[in-house]
Amino acid sequence: MTKDAASPEDRDFPRRAQENQVRLTAELRPHYDFIVCGAGASGSVVARRLAENAAVQVLLVEAGDSDDAETVLDPARWPENLGSARDWGFQAQPNPHLNGRTLAMSMGKGLGGGSSVNVMVWARGHRSDWDFFASAAGDPGWGYDAVLGIYRRIENWQGTPDPHYRGSSGPVWVQPAADPSPVAHAMLDAARELGIPTFAHPNGPMMEGDGGAAISDMLIRDGRRHSLYRAYVRPWLDRPNLTVLTDTVVRRVVIHDRRAIGVEVVRAGQVHTIGAGAEVVLSLGAIQTPKLLMHSGIGDLRELSRFGIPVVQHLPGVGRNFQDHVSFGCTWEYREPIAPRNSGSEATLYWKSRPGLDAPDLLFCQVEFPVPSERTAAFGVPAHGWTMFAGLAHPESRGRLRLQSADPMIPLVIDANMLAEPADMTTAKACVDLCRALGNAQAFWPFVRREAMPGELNGAALETYIRDAAVTYWHQSGTAKMGRDELSVVDGALKVYGIEALRVADGSIMPRVTTGNTQAPCAIIGERAAQMLRAAHGL
Repeated sequence: MTKDAASPEDRDFPRRAQENQVRLTAELRPHYDFIVCGAGASGSVVARRLAENAAVQVLLVEAGDSDDAETVLDPARWPENLGSARDWGFQAQPNPHLNGRTLAMSMGKGLGGGSSVNVMVWARGHRSDWDFFASAAGDPGWGYDAVLGIYRRIENWQGTPDPHYRGSSGPVWVQPAADPSPVAHAMLDAARELGIPTFAHPNGPMMEGDGGAAISDMLIRDGRRHSLYRAYVRPWLDRPNLTVLTDTVVRRVVIHDRRAIGVEVVRAGQVHTIGAGAEVVLSLGAIQTPKLLMHSGIGDLRELSRFGIPVVQHLPGVGRNFQDHVSFGCTWEYREPIAPRNSGSEATLYWKSRPGLDAPDLLFCQVEFPVPSERTAAFGVPAHGWTMFAGLAHPESRGRLRLQSADPMIPLVIDANMLAEPADMTTAKACVDLCRALGNAQAFWPFVRREAMPGELNGAALETYIRDAAVTYWHQSGTAKMGRDELSVVDGALKVYGIEALRVADGSIMPRVTTGNTQAPCAIIGERAAQMLRAAHGL
């Protein structure tokens, strides 16, 4: 692994990188070898890995701005990014299964994408997730054992050495939450009271079987957010073959004779076309990637025809299979105020809603402050408290994204369709029951005055609470899924079916949402894409 130029000893790096990028963006080339659209968790990985070959010219296009802001870099200030200019601000349609509520579908906009505005949790996904990916793709390279090797290679693990599961020389600085709050330790103690095992870290044996509880792994370095953009791209900004173009929106992929040959972008109000000699990679996330595909003539024939978009490739799965983790917050009031530490989310737990399952289907992130929905706030939110932000790791409900205009600048219609399947309500009830058992366990007695919500609810009252409490984890995925059935959009090599030189590398390719936070799996998607691109082009 080449030592990154942006080491602490290289004090001249920021100036050199800035001058290089000013020069490169002022003198844009008409063509690049590779164009990567989106500088988020996957796109940052793809761009860096391609640019490691000095003979290759790479353009990384990002709609948002720089990540150089305290709301990004200070781990405690991540909530301030929601609803800000760093958030795309998507809104789902009113959902009858959530009592008509409309949920905000926040997604990161700017260098780093979601990895610059999220809670910094590093959760690899369960063994069963990756083996499911491998089965869907027909490629063992997506399986757990292969992916574990990639994780070891890319991590710079700062916890207790564990060479079977953890790496120590990669670009991604991963550490256990530093000096966790006493309530984080109480959550682990509560888990043990209930017979749930605890682990030294959450990214090893804990995610190979029934689940368990652990202090969270986080992308925080020296008290600052260490996003995947900062891990991968920032150290490469002084290189002459990597151009990072911000404040630039990709409107469509330019396709000729069923081959992607470039992109059409809007920059400073002007439309430009930039060519790609080798391939175009879409890493815009599970909402913007299918949108771009549709505006490029790739999608359901009937959907495109409604708006007069010429059909290049009929792929009915574009925009379908929308998934997201849905959460139902349960809140307790502190006896005495306890200030949040790190990102305010330091302990995690995965468990099963019923014994017969072969993998956890419930996801719990402890949040060290109250997190009500706009409706459950009516229960009365304590001034000081903590929330069990818990929900469905594998919801059965599926949503869909639809166009509402031929204009690429008009947002999609998002039908998230959460809790549409009755089975999800059954699992949600089990989730809330386990939340209450954990929060009311003896381990929390020294810290908690009372359960603020939901309290003892049953039947219709509990269902109403769940529908009113439901919010998103912002883990949108699945809308350009990898697979071999009629609704698949990309194959196991992430190539868009029917189009040459066009791949997708982001959370939209997930056949199903992974167990836990999606940042780490998106890094793997980026690494796998880069491996296959380099192999295909002899890099």
